[in-house]
Amino acid sequence: MTMQTRHPTRRFLFLQGPHGPFFAGLAARLRGAGAEVWRVGFNAGDQRLWRGPGYVPYQGSPEDWPGWLGLFLDTHGITDIVCYGATRPVHRAALELAKARELTPHVLEEGYLRPYWVTYERGGANAASPTARLSLDEMDRALRSGGQILTEAPDRWGDMQAHIFWGAVYHGLLMSGARHYPNFRPHRAPGVGREFRLHMIRLLEMPYRGLGRWLATQRIRLGGFPYHVVLLQLAHDANFRDNGPFDSQAAFLDAVFRGFAAGAPGHHHLVLKAHPLEDGREPLRPLIRRLARDHGLQGRVHFVSGGKLARLLDAARSAVTVNSTAAEQALWRGLPLKAFGEAVYRREDFVSEQSAEAFFRAPKTPDRNAYLTYRAFLLATSQVPGGFYAFRSRRKLLRQLPDLMLDAESPTERLLGADRADAAAPQHLRIVL
Repeated sequence: MTMQTRHPTRRFLFLQGPHGPFFAGLAARLRGAGAEVWRVGFNAGDQRLWRGPGYVPYQGSPEDWPGWLGLFLDTHGITDIVCYGATRPVHRAALELAKARELTPHVLEEGYLRPYWVTYERGGANAASPTARLSLDEMDRALRSGGQILTEAPDRWGDMQAHIFWGAVYHGLLMSGARHYPNFRPHRAPGVGREFRLHMIRLLEMPYRGLGRWLATQRIRLGGFPYHVVLLQLAHDANFRDNGPFDSQAAFLDAVFRGFAAGAPGHHHLVLKAHPLEDGREPLRPLIRRLARDHGLQGRVHFVSGGKLARLLDAARSAVTVNSTAAEQALWRGLPLKAFGEAVYRREDFVSEQSAEAFFRAPKTPDRNAYLTYRAFLLATSQVPGGFYAFRSRRKLLRQLPDLMLDAESPTERLLGADRADAAAPQHLRIVL
């Protein structure tokens, strides 16, 4: 299917998306293919970063949203719903309505294998991904039936500076037009004004933070001690909050420190790697110092504020997380991994189910072949090269994503369909790979 094919009967409704102009660019490409596009906005940031027709403000209460949306879907004959992330309250309600009405739900997320890809799924992402319900045997059979394993990566490492910039722009616009959306409630703390200030501080402090990260990383790499990496997440992140067993970062770290103190050899160290978008709203350094003192780990705990993960993982003994997608980088290196929460990659073949104490004492090694099968399936289905924020990354993504969305089947459905067709074929006609 090419972009010249017309799709006059496809009617897309966009909800909330990544900060910045990505959703507007995607909508323009879909219109160019003949589809109709609407956008429901919940604040002035949504409104002012949208270009073109079809914008509809939602100014009602969160409680009235499902009823309002159901009427909108029916009135406009919507066939497809597009959203970034599946767990925000407005998106959960929309996806439930899409399922009830048999509409096509398009869910975008940060890449499971980022920073080189973004995730495109139909119906859910992360722990709710359709891939999470498939066995490794099903993935392997599908790949053998015609899966094209993509290995290409964009020519830039990532979009972090652009991500922070567009976050600041979005929240600034949101504040300036707040009076027009009196019922808007952000889906995470600490509120719009504080969010804007944190983004601005983050932008201004990037050079200083970069120097601090480099020094901390060098101390660890040159320290000569064995270490284990803890992959921290944003405590307000929906994946951490909704798909993990902890109600706070402190509870997670207390479980990790307790297990490490009881199980790890006395000369091993613990390295805590902050999320690249950690902005200071959580007092992590005082928390880490207190926990190190409480568990008798003074001098054995190190904190790295964001930055690239590869330099730390290259020499690590293992990795621990709740359910961060950064764990994929640990598995790619064959490192033992413990994940406390639910995640698309949490499978007994390559993620340890040991207690924290047992894991730090003798971590289970992942099944390398099993992980490579899983990774190949992701690359053949849900991972699309590009990014949401920087211009070159957006351009790369927008060359491919509209065709995937306009296709009658998702890449996952198409690949599984090929497997089913191969299995149903007479034995003498089946392709042997």
